[in-house]
Amino acid sequence: MNTSNLDLGLVGNGSVAMLVDRQARVSWGCIPAFDGDPAFCALMEPTEHEGGDYAIELEDFDHAEQEYVENTAILRTVLHDTHGASVEVTDFCPRWRQYDRWYRPVMLLRRVRPLSGTPRIRVRVRPLADWGATRPDRTWGSNHIRYLHPDFTLRLTTDAPVRLVRDETAFVLEHDLHLVLGPDETLTQPVGDFVRQAEKRTCEYWREWVLSLALPLEWQEAVIRSAITLKLCQYHETGAIIAAVTTSIPEAPGTQRNWDYRYCWLRDAAFVVRALNRLGATRTMEGYLGYVFNLATNEEGELQPLYGIGLEHELTEEEMPALAGYRGMGPVRQGNLAWVQKQYDVYGSVVLASTQLFFDRRLAHRGDRTTYERLEHVGERAWALYDRPDAGLWEFRGRTGVHTYTAAMCWAACDRLARIAVHLNLPDRVQLWRTRADTMHARILAEGFSEPLGHFVATFGGDQLDASLLLLCDIGFIDPMDPRFIATVEAIGRDLRRGDGLFRYIAPDDFGVPETSFTICTFWYIEALAAIGRKEEGRQLFERVLARRNHLGLLSEDLAFEDGEQWGNFPQAYSHVGLIMAASMLSRPWRDAI
Repeated sequence: MNTSNLDLGLVGNGSVAMLVDRQARVSWGCIPAFDGDPAFCALMEPTEHEGGDYAIELEDFDHAEQEYVENTAILRTVLHDTHGASVEVTDFCPRWRQYDRWYRPVMLLRRVRPLSGTPRIRVRVRPLADWGATRPDRTWGSNHIRYLHPDFTLRLTTDAPVRLVRDETAFVLEHDLHLVLGPDETLTQPVGDFVRQAEKRTCEYWREWVLSLALPLEWQEAVIRSAITLKLCQYHETGAIIAAVTTSIPEAPGTQRNWDYRYCWLRDAAFVVRALNRLGATRTMEGYLGYVFNLATNEEGELQPLYGIGLEHELTEEEMPALAGYRGMGPVRQGNLAWVQKQYDVYGSVVLASTQLFFDRRLAHRGDRTTYERLEHVGERAWALYDRPDAGLWEFRGRTGVHTYTAAMCWAACDRLARIAVHLNLPDRVQLWRTRADTMHARILAEGFSEPLGHFVATFGGDQLDASLLLLCDIGFIDPMDPRFIATVEAIGRDLRRGDGLFRYIAPDDFGVPETSFTICTFWYIEALAAIGRKEEGRQLFERVLARRNHLGLLSEDLAFEDGEQWGNFPQAYSHVGLIMAASMLSRPWRDAI
C-alpha cells in the first residue's frame, strides 16, 4: 500500500465533492459545485488565513483507521487517542431518488460516535472564501452557524453545543453528534433523525447502483471503487464529467506542470463513458451525451477540447496568490488555457462515446435518425481535420503536429458513423462514411507508420513514440496480432517503460523532460500486452500497479517511478478508467467460478 499526502477519501453526490484525510479532516471541497470557490482549501495551503478545513479533532490523538462502507461512497474514519478512547466519524453527501427526481443537495453530513473510553473532541469548521484570500463572516443561532460565503451561504445545523463548535472548544463526546453542512435552509426535523435517514437512503442508493454493475470475476473490489469514483466525477445537473476533483497538484515535485482539472474534457469523459458502459452503467452515457449534444448543436459540430460543467466555453486561466499550493508547490491555478487549443481527436471521442446509444436495446431513449444527423456534424469535422496539425492528446502548449492518434480517432468517428448507418439502414450514408474512413485508414498507415523504425510513430513522418499509440488496437484501427502493432507495443515497452510505469512520451516539451509515469498509460500498456498474447505478464504488472493505490483504493494522475508516490490531480478519472478497462480484459471469465 502506498502512503503519501494523497491519502485522501472522496465523498460526493453529483453536485459537490469533498476530500477527507486519514484523520477525518475535510481538506478540499468547492462550493456550490465542482468548479466553484474552494471553501475547503487546506490541501493547497492558504497563506493569508488559518483554516480552509473542517476537522473533528480527537485530543491526544494516536492513530486512525479509515475505510468505505462496502459498496458505497460513505466514508468511515475511526480515531484513537493515547488513553484507549476512540470515536467514529462517518462522512457522506446525500443522494437518493425522491419525488421522481434526484435529491443531491450541496451538503456534507457527518455523524460522530463515541466508541470507547472518554474521548474529548474539538470541532473546527473553518471555510475560507475567494480562493483562500478572505474569511467569510459568521452568524449563529441556537442550533446553527451560518458562513456567509460570497457565492453560497453555508449553514451548519447540529445537535452539538453550538458555542463550543463556534469557539473551537474541546468537550467530552458522550453520545452521537450529527452535523449537517449545506444550504442556508432551516432543517424541519431533528438533526439526528435527518442524518440517520439520509445515511440509510444514501447507502441503499449506492448499493443498488453497484448491484447493477456487470463486474469482472477478478478484482471486483478495485473495480467497484473505481466505478463509484467515476460516478462521483459526473455533474448530475448537466451530465458533464470532470477530469479530477482538484486543481494544481503537480505532476512531479517542484514542477510547473500543475493544472485545473475541474472541467469536462470531452476526450476524458468519453473514456469514462466507455468504462462505465463496459460495466453496464449506461445512465452516465445518457447524461454525458445530453451535455455533448448541447455543445455540438450550438456549434455545428465544431468542438473545443474542454468546457465548463455548465457548458461554459471560456475557462480563463489565472493564478490564485492566497494559496501556496500542494505542499507549497505553487502556483495554484483557476481555469485552463487548453480551452483555446486545437485537439482534433475530440471528434472521434464524441462519436465513440455515442455509438452504444444506437445499439443497446436496454436504453429507453436510443439513438435515431435525428441523433445520427447531429453526430454527422461531428464526423464532418473529423473528416476535414484528421490530417491537420493539432496540440495532440497531451496538450502541448508550444508545438503542433499531425498526431497519429488524433488521425486515428478521426478515422474512428467516420468508421462508427458508417457502422451506425448500416444499423439505421441508410445505404447512402454507409457509402459516404465508409469511403472516407477507408481513405483515412490508408493515409494513416502510410504516414503514421515508420518503415525504417518498424513501428507506429507519434506524428506523421516523425520518429518519436507516444503511449497513445497503444490505443490503435482498442479503437479497432488495427488488429492486435498485426506485426506493426506488436512491434509498436514492444518499442513502447523498451523506450517509454521504467520499472512498473510508463511515460506518456520522453521527448522534452514546453516544461522540460517528463519525470513521472502517467498512470493510464501503464494501464494501456497492460491491455496491449494482453491483446498481443502476453496476458500473464500483463496480469502481474496490473497487480503491482494496484498495490500503488492509496489505502482507500484511489489513484491520482501520476506515479513516481522510484517510490510509487502519487502525484497529479486527485482522484484522476483517467486512472480509474484504465483500472476498469484493464481488469475487464485480464480477468478470468465467470464460467471459471460458476
